[in-house]
Amino acid sequence: MRDEFMQAAIEEARKGLAEGGIPIGSVLVIDGRIAGRGHNQRVQKGSAILHAEMDALENAGRLTAREYQRAVLYSTLSPCSMCSGTALLYKIPRIVIGENRTFQGPEEYMRSQGVELVILDDPECVQLMEEFIAARPELWNEDIGE
Repeated sequence: MRDEFMQAAIEEARKGLAEGGIPIGSVLVIDGRIAGRGHNQRVQKGSAILHAEMDALENAGRLTAREYQRAVLYSTLSPCSMCSGTALLYKIPRIVIGENRTFQGPEEYMRSQGVELVILDDPECVQLMEEFIAARPELWNEDIGE
């Protein structure tokens, strides 16, 4: 059975896809509750930085260093360098990743910095991205800076 927090991230990814965006979702969990949720909104808001993880962190609002240090960041896709860097900045100790087959961020670097990564290899996360990349390769390449 799928974790409730990854399920929430997948719901965010589906919401982004329904809005015409890229199907990546994320939630920030602190002390067993969702503090912020988000999805990739680069297309919807014409943003350069609103990846799912950035949107979830933004929607969580200002938090204390202690709150971030107790947090778990869930993402349907391996976080890119920008999102990983933000997790490092705020010392988020654990990231649960839906899948890293279609894209892999700086996972080894994150581990070298003490971040625990949990890779679920969730079939629904893989399918969402494979279908999107096949349908909109130009949009996907823009999102990852290629």
